[in-house]
Amino acid sequence: MDSLEAFAGGKLAALDARSLKRTLAPTGRLDGVRVERGGRTLISFSCNDYLGLSHHPAVKAAAAEALARWGSGSGASRLITGDNPLIEDLEKRLARLKGAEAACVFGSGYLANTGIIPTLTGEGDLILIDELAHACLWAGSRLSPAETVMFRHNDLAHLSQLLSEKRGGCRRVLVLTDGVFSMDGDLAPVADMAALCATHDAWLMTDDAHGVGVVGGGRGSSFVTDGPKPPLQMGTLSKAIGGYGGYLCASKAVIDLIKTRARTVVYSTGLPPASAAAAIAALDVIEGDAAFCAEPIRKARLFTDALGLPPAQSPIVPVMFGSALAALAAQRNLETLGFLAVAIRPPTVAEGTARLRFTFSALHDDADVLRLAGAVADVRARKAA
Repeated sequence: MDSLEAFAGGKLAALDARSLKRTLAPTGRLDGVRVERGGRTLISFSCNDYLGLSHHPAVKAAAAEALARWGSGSGASRLITGDNPLIEDLEKRLARLKGAEAACVFGSGYLANTGIIPTLTGEGDLILIDELAHACLWAGSRLSPAETVMFRHNDLAHLSQLLSEKRGGCRRVLVLTDGVFSMDGDLAPVADMAALCATHDAWLMTDDAHGVGVVGGGRGSSFVTDGPKPPLQMGTLSKAIGGYGGYLCASKAVIDLIKTRARTVVYSTGLPPASAAAAIAALDVIEGDAAFCAEPIRKARLFTDALGLPPAQSPIVPVMFGSALAALAAQRNLETLGFLAVAIRPPTVAEGTARLRFTFSALHDDADVLRLAGAVADVRARKAA
């Protein structure tokens, strides 16, 4: 045990010296935008609950009703006794939202990607992945015996070059990208990528965790522009949908394969019934109010306009500070003014690109957004001085 303690202690000391050690901070979410942290109430601009649906009365009521009827957990994997009827209802709703034949629900977005990718690829196959793709897309790729090759961020020319060079030498090709990139807030050119992949008989999968509910009229990144849709649309229930879980929308044959072969379905406990019920109620809101779904981006653009930044493409706006130390100092400065904006540091982002990642909710007051912009301008000015 002495060597284990020495190993852990040495790692922690090295991270602390570079301002990269991470610690958990108990945080109670009071509503869609206010949190309790460190004995204070703060306005959070670091939450992915873009529509505030985790606190929506209809969503909470649906979860409470399911909890009372079905209990707190599903009890087993979906293929044993954990496939509550609400999960099938949720899958039908997700498939309808995404214009797909069928859907499969997972316990989380991370479980979805680490299950889908190894199920669809194997020896002799090729995975092409955007360099800024989410960590769980990379994790799923590493679980597959397929060759994995990175393409430059949102670079269609580079993707086309790799497809031209490598497609003939492999059985199948899976192309992976975020729909909305979680740390930069920019969008993938989904329609153009789908068209390019189709010409090479490559399968495009988008991770739409940060797109569903807030772009494309609430339907996600595949619906921002007209054009072909990816055959594989993955996402989560934990951002704009306001709950917990993940999903894949695809053809019925693909979904049937996933349900019988994806290890994170076969060997993982099914989604709690209350989570499924909450997601169904959240989808009712999303499908019924496109104007409400547009509010997070409107708030984000109010912020970028006030700071003279490029117009936000999504509810996510990064403000760069470079070093981890500078980003942490900026976070502390904003906390003294009543704002929570958590510093994002390596390895989540590249060295030298530590930032505050601001996320905007439909429930944020415009006045608070503008007050935040003024505070950020002051923090940036002090850093420049």
